[in-house]
Amino acid sequence: MSIRPALLVLSDGTVFEGEALGATPVAGIATGEVVFNTVLSGYQEVLSDPSYAGQIVAFTYPHIGNYGVTPDDDEATRPHCRGVVVRELARRRSNWRATEDLDAWLVRHGVAGIGGIDTRRLTRHIRDIGAMPGAFGAVGESPDGTMVDEAALVAAAQAEPGTHGVDLVSKVTTASPYSVGDGPYRVVAYDFGIKTTILRHLSGLATVQVVPASTPAAEVLALEPDGVFLSNGPGDPATVGYAVDAIGELLGNVAVFGICLGHQLLATALGGTTTKLPFGHHGGNHPVRRLRDGAVEITSQNHNFAVAEGSLGRAEVTHVNLNDGVIEGIRALDVPAFSVQHHPEAGPGPHDAAYLFDDFAELMSRTSAKGGRA
Repeated sequence: MSIRPALLVLSDGTVFEGEALGATPVAGIATGEVVFNTVLSGYQEVLSDPSYAGQIVAFTYPHIGNYGVTPDDDEATRPHCRGVVVRELARRRSNWRATEDLDAWLVRHGVAGIGGIDTRRLTRHIRDIGAMPGAFGAVGESPDGTMVDEAALVAAAQAEPGTHGVDLVSKVTTASPYSVGDGPYRVVAYDFGIKTTILRHLSGLATVQVVPASTPAAEVLALEPDGVFLSNGPGDPATVGYAVDAIGELLGNVAVFGICLGHQLLATALGGTTTKLPFGHHGGNHPVRRLRDGAVEITSQNHNFAVAEGSLGRAEVTHVNLNDGVIEGIRALDVPAFSVQHHPEAGPGPHDAAYLFDDFAELMSRTSAKGGRA
């Protein structure tokens, strides 16, 4: 395969030289908000997580693609990220589970990439300045005949809106309801960008009816669920007011459990506010303290926004991030509802927080008139 020189340009004008990978964008340029992820493995799960809609994912681990990809590890039917940045893409895969190379997977899904990037320098820059829009592409004439050069990439990066104030949930949610699992409870799961691994966990507890993000509370309650699950998802929680309204109507009528964006939306429905973090939490090794007993859990995380400290009135904080003190979990004081900012399902990452799904089952058992179904 011939090397295609490429550039990554951030909206502040910072330039990184590399080579094009994956698919070629129709206009020759891929744009999005550039964030970094610190996982050592699990690149396929990260790239296929719908929570990365609108973003270009830069991996801090220098060697990506060494074990290829397999459909078993997809977190959605297709990736929603805008692109991928790596230091070095493996020349060959080595894993008995693999069905294709990462580069072939990117091409098949139409995701552009850029390799040979000094990801250490890029990560330090984002840590110092904050996540920002960026653009990358192979230098030269694009498929549609336009010329891609540094000036064109700077203009594209500065024109990219990023994720603040953008409703990305509507772009990734399911178009129609569907069911999975056969567990003893009945759960309605709001799809704000739900991951396959979350559905695997829920399926062991319940028959799960997955519904679009805009589903009204009345339709959910008409299904007579034992519990309602609020999924992860991309973008700014302040733009998903329709979901906050529905959650507000559900509270007090059914047990509620939220993860990631679902956590932020539950907090908002309980009177809290959210704020955007400088560069977010994206990785598989974030330490979180569980306040009820002081235990420390190593967690998987992927979010740019967080619940603002001191904004909660009807809830108490249950978990905090030991790196920066960000609120990682809450419990409502007057209704059966709780949530966490991190990802107890992992996929990828450690399983220290997987007990939270059992906590959800216990909450449903206490609050549901049915107490589960045999």
